Amino acid sequence: MGLLLVSCGTKNITNDLAINAPIETAIDLTEAATDKVPVTIDPARFSKDTVTFYLPKVVQGTYAVSDFGKYVENLKGLDYEGNTVAVNKLDDNAWQFTNATKLDKIQYLVNDTFDVEAENNGDPFSPSGTNIEETNFVLNLHGFIGYFDVLKNNQYTLQVTAPAAMKSASALPLSKTEQTEDGSIRIDSYFASRYFEITDNPMMYGDLDIEEFEVGDIKIVLSVYSPNGVHSAAKIKETVYKMMKAQKQYLGDIDSTPRYDIYLYLAPAAENAPSGFGALEHHTSTVVVLPEQMPDEALASSMIDVVSHEFFHIVTPLSVHSEDVHYFDYNDPTFSKHLWMYEGVTEYFATLFQVDQALVEKQEFYDKIMEKIQASKSYDDAMSFTVMSQNILEQPYARNYANVYQKGALIGMCIDILLREQSNGQRGILSLMKELSTNYGKNKPFEDDKIIEEITAMTYPVVGDFLKTHVQGTTPIDYNVFFDKVGLTIGEDKVATDYVRNAGAFIVSGNQEKGTIYFNDLVSENSFWAENGVQPNDEIVEVNGTELTMANANAVLGATFQWQIGDDIEVKLNRAGEEVIIKTKVATSYTQGKRIKEQEDASQQQVALRKTWLKG
Repeated sequence: MGLLLVSCGTKNITNDLAINAPIETAIDLTEAATDKVPVTIDPARFSKDTVTFYLPKVVQGTYAVSDFGKYVENLKGLDYEGNTVAVNKLDDNAWQFTNATKLDKIQYLVNDTFDVEAENNGDPFSPSGTNIEETNFVLNLHGFIGYFDVLKNNQYTLQVTAPAAMKSASALPLSKTEQTEDGSIRIDSYFASRYFEITDNPMMYGDLDIEEFEVGDIKIVLSVYSPNGVHSAAKIKETVYKMMKAQKQYLGDIDSTPRYDIYLYLAPAAENAPSGFGALEHHTSTVVVLPEQMPDEALASSMIDVVSHEFFHIVTPLSVHSEDVHYFDYNDPTFSKHLWMYEGVTEYFATLFQVDQALVEKQEFYDKIMEKIQASKSYDDAMSFTVMSQNILEQPYARNYANVYQKGALIGMCIDILLREQSNGQRGILSLMKELSTNYGKNKPFEDDKIIEEITAMTYPVVGDFLKTHVQGTTPIDYNVFFDKVGLTIGEDKVATDYVRNAGAFIVSGNQEKGTIYFNDLVSENSFWAENGVQPNDEIVEVNGTELTMANANAVLGATFQWQIGDDIEVKLNRAGEEVIIKTKVATSYTQGKRIKEQEDASQQQVALRKTWLKG
């Protein structure tokens, strides 16, 4: 069946207008088949003989190679008579046209990434990926729409063709929507002022459960896809509302957005389901992927931790960022030295605001900080954070990336305590970020090599010394020094833990050569497994009937976080060639670990500083 809406306009071939004309793009969801959708890219007439078309190698916020061009098939160029134009594929993400003056449009198919994530060692990261199925389309547009080297600053139009009854949500404003004559298909039209707006505004189409509500002056749109109907947007809404209301109150007068979209994809317990759980930030939205089997309480907790982190990105890097971020090159990127700020300070805000706004008790906040200290020790504690950030795609730096959420947050904590101490409680890291946001903002980047000097000048010499010693330098942080300032101490205690970690330290490891997962020496200090007879070096063969492999380890072991006390479980082990079956009921697990406690003899000055640190 043909579409009623047909564009019959002639192309403007004058050079100036061609350069400035919008690039017309289209995605047809009604033609989706075998996890692929057709995409059309229609630029104005080129005046150059040779142009190159790209899909992103790297997208902002991921700090890893994604190679979205690898998921493109059958790319071809057509001239104005409908004949094919010669194209040369340069690499995974680039196609060169040497007869570009004849090029009318480009057509290709896009495969989704969710289905093949396990085959690609978890790449691309699920919240930056794409999904194409009959009931759900996750449209991270950087996975569908590309750009031309000579038209980087052009405007874009986008048409998404979908079944008329299909629900949708988009962070990109809808220009118009029209239907075919029989009313079965609709065409949604969008506009973007430049390619960045395409990549910064994800969409979701399908069997969505959508709730809209107001938090202050922000309209929140929560779109949930739960394939088996386990969770609903209405059920999650209360958690998100309470969280974002607290965030708004914590942030105070910092600029925000009139609308914020949250796209939640709940991954089913299936072999080809995405397992890179977490979220990816955008200026006015976030894409979240979490397991569908999570109990309500666990999902609520994860949404608070994950979504609050992404929303706090409106401070940095979305408002405060360097030239590397502002002028990002998707296929030849350079990276800022300041992941300690972009991810670390953001993660710190997401942790601190919960105690500041009374969403958690003080001891729970202390325990989270202790977990981050313990987890940070599994990375290179003597690695310069600025060197790591600048070289984040290369080894050994890439394997230390996750430390930005551990030590990066602790760096933010230390700076916060120093600022509170030096200002008699009047200034903290939030006020510093507000000052930087005023000096710069989303349209004015800072110079990467000068920001530490600028922060030092804006604050106190001790802050500059800390940054030079522990962020630019390689000296590990003695956290006791900072805890003592606020009347805290680290001591030994019995602490509750989970079934894959001891207070943040993993009790499972992987053998790459054998392709197996095994319990390491720390399992002896985990009460649940020790009491059930598990020994170091036991290989985990199956968990509740599911074979454990390197490919599905995140999903299978991640499911242990949803275990409830009293649940029946069965784990099959290989102990030096002998099969061992652990058949038991889930019980609380404990380990002997370190815990942050308040000093009983803390001075009034220490207690006062602690109060301003925790409660602003």
